[in-house]
Amino acid sequence: MKVLVIGANGKVGKHIINKLNDSEHKPYAMVRDTDQIPQFEELGVATVLGDLEKDFEHAFHGKDAVIFAAGSGPHTGADKTIVIDQEGAIKAADFAKANGVKRYMMLSSIGADRPEQAPDDFKYYLYAKHRADEYVKSTELDYTIVRPGGLTNEKGIGKVDLQKRTEHGEIPREDVAATLVHLLSVNESVHESYDLISGEKPLNKLFSD
Repeated sequence: MKVLVIGANGKVGKHIINKLNDSEHKPYAMVRDTDQIPQFEELGVATVLGDLEKDFEHAFHGKDAVIFAAGSGPHTGADKTIVIDQEGAIKAADFAKANGVKRYMMLSSIGADRPEQAPDDFKYYLYAKHRADEYVKSTELDYTIVRPGGLTNEKGIGKVDLQKRTEHGEIPREDVAATLVHLLSVNESVHESYDLISGEKPLNKLFSD
């Protein structure tokens, strides 16, 4: 599949590009600035300029799937979080629908399905993620929502705990990327939402008994 990666220049996004580049899929890195292009060209990865705060519908032309991995981060202000994490994801879903891009992978956050339980200084972030997730679920897209726990920069181990809901935990960004890319072609994950933390199950055994 031709896969548009939104947020390709982010910490998880770069791992996603690498995982896709090593798979049967063809990644397209959506970047905001031209100075971000060379690092992807060195990998032989195609790029497309697109800004989540503007019209980026052109990025979806000719694509088969999208992985939305953009995020303002939990330490930015509420305004930027709403613009990027909420409205950016909603616009991306609309553009996907309008251009016949059925497969939509959403990188969310653990707790986004229960934002009211978050500490006060974290609520706005999870509510933005929650609204975006719920919007995607209301569409006819073949979505999969992945809500990882605390993200670390440790090397991925390729083993995870993927459940409809779990307690808080941590997971390397590399394993989050590997999970998103793996689930891209897993039919059982369509129209499903999962919490994701490090665990004991290899990715290729996630849906086996």
